[in-house]
Amino acid sequence: MNFKKFRKFKKNAKALSPVIATIILIAVTVAVSVVVAAWMGGLTLGFMGNTEQASISSTTYVSTTAVGVMVQNTGSATATISSANIDGNAATINATANGGTGTAPWTIPKGQSTYLIIGFSSSTLSFTAPAQYTINLITGKGNTVTATYSYTGAPTA
Repeated sequence: MNFKKFRKFKKNAKALSPVIATIILIAVTVAVSVVVAAWMGGLTLGFMGNTEQASISSTTYVSTTAVGVMVQNTGSATATISSANIDGNAATINATANGGTGTAPWTIPKGQSTYLIIGFSSSTLSFTAPAQYTINLITGKGNTVTATYSYTGAPTA
């Protein structure tokens, strides 16, 4: 091997410029952060996938102090209804639901519906026509399920 040519080659060889080195470092950092973000997103979906997602599909007249609500659980876990209020006033959950009787908390298995009767806790409160009322159901995890009930008066027989 001709060492004179090798020395000449080595003498002309230059290191990467600082600009190119910085660009490569930034590219590696971005690639690693994308991988970590995707991994964390997968963990978040794993934790969040087991959530309660209840909704009120319908409201019906029961009496001047109570309304029936059909509650659906569309989440991937059992939903628990722990309390209720009507226009900010405390309400009771007292009904025959899923074959049982009693008061809150009510559990609704995933993919199922339950009919609950929500009534004013105070005997001095009642629905007055015509008016709209906001019904809030509070779940065991602190989520609020809201529906609007339009009261037009007691139905005639």
